Amino acid sequence: MGSAEQVEYAAFKEKVRRTVFLDNLSPLVTESVVRTALDQYGTVKSVEFMPNYLEPRNMPRCALVEMEKEKQAEVVISTLSEFPFMMSGMPRPVRALAAVPEMFGDRPRQPGRQLKVHWLEPSDPNFEVANKLKQLVKKHATENAVMLKHQLEKEEKLAKQQGENLKANYKKYEMIDSLMADGTVRRLARRYNLRISDDSGPSTFH
Repeated sequence: MGSAEQVEYAAFKEKVRRTVFLDNLSPLVTESVVRTALDQYGTVKSVEFMPNYLEPRNMPRCALVEMEKEKQAEVVISTLSEFPFMMSGMPRPVRALAAVPEMFGDRPRQPGRQLKVHWLEPSDPNFEVANKLKQLVKKHATENAVMLKHQLEKEEKLAKQQGENLKANYKKYEMIDSLMADGTVRRLARRYNLRISDDSGPSTFH
């Protein structure tokens, strides 16, 4: 039997195998939306949105979703990789990949692994490379912020339209149910010599 550290890391690796990494999520997607979307593939144990450190605003567009069983995670990854999958009605296909240990901020230390960190001095050959990478990251962050702003505006507008359409359709069906309940539909049918189906199925005119 291994040490407590080894047992803890073994349990963590099992969790990783049950977890799906979701990418390209809309910032409008919530935990309940993710759970509802993936419940068809199995039991969702947890949903953890990943912090976005590259944007001025912390709007996570990635998530780690732990399923109850490893096989369920495999089905999610296989299905979402083969077919376009939308969440919350947003026109952006969600990507699914197998999670890896490095994605977990609370991962336990791997037994036997040691990390060494040191500062780069200006005289170090790698200092200039690191500085260029830093500037490149800043540039990309600015570009992403502009793109995110436009994308959010479009998605918020779409979400508003979807909400309005849903309310309009609900009122329409509510009105139809009311007309059926008070007998108006049947009176009109008799007046114009029309036949409607019985209550065992959808009401239609013939």
